Amino acid sequence: MSSRNRRTQTAGDMFPGMPDVLPKAPPKADDGEHVARTLDEAIARSLAILEEALAGWPVVGTYWLFSGGNDSVIVGHLLRGRYDAVLHVNTGTGIPETTEHVRDVSAAWGDTLHELHPKNRYEDLVMGRVIAGSGPNAGWRPIWKGFPGPAGHKVMYRQLKNEPLMRFRRETLGEQKNLPRADRKKIIYLGGMRWGESEKRFRNAEAIDPDGSIIWVSPLVHWTDAHVREYRALHRCQQDHDHAEHRLCFDGALPLNSVTEHIHMSGECLCGAYAKPGELDEIEFFYPEVAARLRALEAEAAAAEVPYCKWGQRNASDSASSPAGRLCSSCVAIPGQDDLIDQWRDSGLITDEQYDAFTTTAP
Repeated sequence: MSSRNRRTQTAGDMFPGMPDVLPKAPPKADDGEHVARTLDEAIARSLAILEEALAGWPVVGTYWLFSGGNDSVIVGHLLRGRYDAVLHVNTGTGIPETTEHVRDVSAAWGDTLHELHPKNRYEDLVMGRVIAGSGPNAGWRPIWKGFPGPAGHKVMYRQLKNEPLMRFRRETLGEQKNLPRADRKKIIYLGGMRWGESEKRFRNAEAIDPDGSIIWVSPLVHWTDAHVREYRALHRCQQDHDHAEHRLCFDGALPLNSVTEHIHMSGECLCGAYAKPGELDEIEFFYPEVAARLRALEAEAAAAEVPYCKWGQRNASDSASSPAGRLCSSCVAIPGQDDLIDQWRDSGLITDEQYDAFTTTAP
């Protein structure tokens, strides 16, 4: 038996080598993009997406955005040798084991890792200690106060993830505003977004998304869940033995972050904006020190009489939730009763006051 056969197994409902396609065409898919592909064909398309981005702009650097999540790691594994360095945004809110995973995998693969940190700490945002620096509230009003629900997600994304990435862009490219537009350089950020990941990704994700001097590239955007499962089965060690750390059991192995096995997400950001019911208890079971840190912040917020002093609670304003950010694969609304209550309100079966009574959690 070959070494490859010893390492692989079929994943249940998969049919290796068979083509797969999403049930319907994503709104932002290019013409001809929505077609059935085998895994090999999906991989070929992924490589072509990156080549298209490199050919379309004067790119000076390509960076893999490694969150520690399951889709993110496939991007790096598939494109090893095609990016210049690894970027990991250490939000300061996440599970430390995920950051350690990113550090260890980057070192094992010989990649340069840039670990980015936000300018403003999550704790300071929750406690209202970050004062607005511009606009009508400049110099006197906090930009946020309290634990965020969905309505606060945009603020948390901008402060904890987007700001470090924008700062890295400025440091890498330098000042370009006085250059002719044709002479302005670009950098590529490689992310793991997929149309099949969630309804929001289905509506909003694009293979290549230019945004100023950043070209956001999602090489896996067209991959289905079946493609992902087949890729994992092919490249992740499946032997019945004591695995090496991160399952790096052989050269070319697809790493596995133990955090994703425990809580089914990367855990690199625990701002709580889209927390599921009972999520903090689940985190506490596997990572008690992380939960203790969040509960201590809850106690500090309660003592200071900060509104919404419970992590993961839903606020009255959360009916106007914002879209998930480019790097927030886990930040999606929970289907079920919340959606049903939204439908009741939208159809006039309940008043706005009744809706608030259903969806508001008291501090």
